[in-house]
Amino acid sequence: MRKVYVAPSLLAMDKNDYKGEIDKIIKLGVKYIHFDVMDEEFIGHTSFSFDDFKRVEKLHNQINDVHIMVAHPYEFAKEYSKLGADIVTFHYEALKDDVSVVDLIEAMKKMNLKVGISIKPKTDVNRILSFLPFVDLVLIMSVEPGLGGQSFIPNALDKIRACRDYIDKNNLKCLVEVDGGINDVTGVSCYKAGADILVAGSYLFGHEDIKERYNKLIEGCNK
Repeated sequence: MRKVYVAPSLLAMDKNDYKGEIDKIIKLGVKYIHFDVMDEEFIGHTSFSFDDFKRVEKLHNQINDVHIMVAHPYEFAKEYSKLGADIVTFHYEALKDDVSVVDLIEAMKKMNLKVGISIKPKTDVNRILSFLPFVDLVLIMSVEPGLGGQSFIPNALDKIRACRDYIDKNNLKCLVEVDGGINDVTGVSCYKAGADILVAGSYLFGHEDIKERYNKLIEGCNK
């Protein structure tokens, strides 16, 4: 059975209690911690800053999974590589053409980063399949990027299946991640469609029963 990972999204945490929130998810046994970065030009508003990441990075030894929803990904990737990011995922839509995508992937690898590529809900998944042999992760957005707590967009499942099929047929090591509206129902559907990593924010944070919620999601995938 394919292993499933739940990556808590810090976008939904209590930002007045970094240590307490990080301690909670470390106790769950998570492997990945998801950090969302946005800018005004690409998204329309900002989220976490470089200083926020510095605060978070000091508090754990898990994999720093950084999703940069920005108009100029090279500059952000370069800075996060210096700050301790392990995986940096950029948006296909932020680049002007496929040559620019290839150039960015190669540049990020030279920064000793694992590289992820992501698409928004309205982008055709077929536009990125040819890049999967060259990246470590593909992130399917199942909500419009920018705000937490949105409802899951069902057509994300078809995109996950397309990526899983391409990866398996070509014997690739690329992981499939999904972000947006993940809970114990949608998350299980995503896993069964082929996702490896489920990014969960408001489903986990802000609830007293965070451990029960986390376990319910994992157990649902493993049934």
